[in-house]
Amino acid sequence: MANGTNGNKMEEAQRKVLEWARGRNGADELSGACTTLAVIFVIIDLFARTTWVSVVALILLGYSWFRITSKDVSARSRENSQVLKAAGPVISFLANPAAELREAKNYVHLACPGCGQRVRIPRGKGKVRITCPKCHTRFDGKA
Repeated sequence: MANGTNGNKMEEAQRKVLEWARGRNGADELSGACTTLAVIFVIIDLFARTTWVSVVALILLGYSWFRITSKDVSARSRENSQVLKAAGPVISFLANPAAELREAKNYVHLACPGCGQRVRIPRGKGKVRITCPKCHTRFDGKA
């Protein structure tokens, strides 16, 4: 009988958590990056033992929690997409630096003036006419 009661309490707790989380932003790339940076700062603080590093880590964790629990999903989504757009090349480099360096040696990356899509052109081709695969805008570029 005790197991049945514990099971009901667990289900009730899970239901309450899901009910509370409904309509909130949840974790996204920006909140994940803030949390990762906070962990890095905490590790640095283990060795440096400075107050300002701890404060920065707490601020990053607080901002991450704010983003995760925010009910203004559209504003958080806009912020996340702006940061991803601005940090696009850096993110791909951090994901696989060796591949990015090989890629940079063999290809030139150009941004479409219409939609901002990155287009890859083989190096050494000279001046080329490019059609964006996303929005089909035609533009000239030099490889």
